[in-house]
Amino acid sequence: GNSVEAHKEHSPVVDLPGAYRGKRVLVTGHTGFKGAWLSLWLLELGAEVTGLSLEAESELGIFQSTGLAQRMHSRIGDLRSQADIDAAFAACSPEVVFHLAAQPIVGASYEDPLATFDINAMGTARVLEAARRQPELRAVVVVSSDKCYENTGSLWGHRESDCLGGDDPYSASKACTELVTTSYRASFFSEDAAAAVASARAGNVIGGGDWGVYRVIPDCVRALRQGQPIHLRNPRYTRPFQFVLDALGGYLLLGERLLGPEGRRFAQAWNFGPSNRARSVREAADGVIRAWGGGVVEQAAAQQFAEKPLLKLDSSKAQELLAWRTVLEFESAIEWTAEWYRHQHESGDADMYAKSQEMIQRFQSALLQRLGSPL
Repeated sequence: GNSVEAHKEHSPVVDLPGAYRGKRVLVTGHTGFKGAWLSLWLLELGAEVTGLSLEAESELGIFQSTGLAQRMHSRIGDLRSQADIDAAFAACSPEVVFHLAAQPIVGASYEDPLATFDINAMGTARVLEAARRQPELRAVVVVSSDKCYENTGSLWGHRESDCLGGDDPYSASKACTELVTTSYRASFFSEDAAAAVASARAGNVIGGGDWGVYRVIPDCVRALRQGQPIHLRNPRYTRPFQFVLDALGGYLLLGERLLGPEGRRFAQAWNFGPSNRARSVREAADGVIRAWGGGVVEQAAAQQFAEKPLLKLDSSKAQELLAWRTVLEFESAIEWTAEWYRHQHESGDADMYAKSQEMIQRFQSALLQRLGSPL
């Protein structure tokens, strides 16, 4: 990849609305937590958004609760089907692709490793295979994970040049996602006329509208909604919590650079991790309770568990070259997240579109203010 030094003289103005207004954008995984928030943000920016994904899992999730299916071109399909992928590309003729669709759960990768590799590794290959036949495509952002790195237990954050790896099927499949992306970029997207292809590696994201299983914040909210105590399995376990719009802001900034006159220079791998220290599960639960206005934590009987080595990302490359910064620190990320869920609950699970758009507008203003760029 290109070195950091090569970019240092460039600090272009950020204009997200200018980059995406009127663009045809394909988002894979648009019914999922991150994909739905990204689709909402792209709609706010004036893009024409098409999605390809499996059916949404939860009625209360961000996709269903905002009525997104009626606001964008929503296509239900499977990454294991080249025909589904080709049909979505043909219908959309995209100028920009954000590839987020994946099997995202570590536990599920042990239960069905073949499906995990098929979706995450071969699914990415199928998407890029369709992408290379698109004459008007200009930018592709493939979203993988901070778990794509070989975790040596180092105290230092992983950099983009570190070895890829993964002991469990999920992590290994994400390393494969990166290798597939690198291979396709070198083999089929290296000509000047071809689209610029980059990958984005983000950590633990939190935000309203996530109802996934085995996730701390949704577990807390489920208990609070039912007036029950929050049960924490491993309260001392630390995680690099990051607000969903902070990660997505990184993806959008990266896409903007890829669309720019020097897009090829940004066609490489990028980390988007939280700037603050990792916080404990108990700290997160306590923050949700404060923002919710009540609730209690009941610790399960003292559990002996092996502390996993801390997984950290070094995001200095994105900070330096994309001018990316996290906007919300841990406390604010928890507050914004709880605010969304609480509004949903207190409104009787009403349509959450207006609330979600208001949050995006508030966040985007703070982001662009932080970057020192006009709206």
